[in-house]
Amino acid sequence: MKTAAEIASVLAGYHPEVLIIAGSAGGVDALLKLLPQLPPRFSLPVICILHVPGDRDSRLAELFDARLVAPVKEAHDKLPVAGGAVYFAPSGYHLSIERDHAFSLSCEAPVHFARPAIDVLLESAADAYGPGLAAILLTGANADGAAGMARVHQRGGLTVVQDPAEAQASTMPESAIKRSPPDLILPLVQIGALFPLLEKS
Repeated sequence: MKTAAEIASVLAGYHPEVLIIAGSAGGVDALLKLLPQLPPRFSLPVICILHVPGDRDSRLAELFDARLVAPVKEAHDKLPVAGGAVYFAPSGYHLSIERDHAFSLSCEAPVHFARPAIDVLLESAADAYGPGLAAILLTGANADGAAGMARVHQRGGLTVVQDPAEAQASTMPESAIKRSPPDLILPLVQIGALFPLLEKS
């Protein structure tokens, strides 16, 4: 556990414009704990990506729309990324963000056996937002996200990884930590407490 002062010290150098939260196995449960902690009228766009089966429609936007105050949308091609909303990656497509800060969908080959793949979204968002990106990687059972988090770090963005010791599946956070040490490694309770701090940083 980090102290509040240690976390504030890390965040002092960042001014996020957008927040991405990514995960795989156990990710729905983690998001059910995290997203209700978003402050009312949270100004940053929040983009969520989980590994979902490509052979059926994702119901994640519907699931969370019933639980959150903020509007919840499924991302679609050419949709501008706007503040104050929570977006979910659809099933069956890779989701990326263009330089004009609009979503793009593609049917390219799966990455780490996943489509949507976390690396695809994070790498494109890192290129589009640079130091304006904050990325949180949660529980998961493969290495997707490690390369993406490394790109976020290289571009000057904030990287936060769930503590593998409490993750339902530790492979994803462990892989990211090994590939590129993140700015913060935190349990879910402290990740949720970051939200208002990100808005003020």
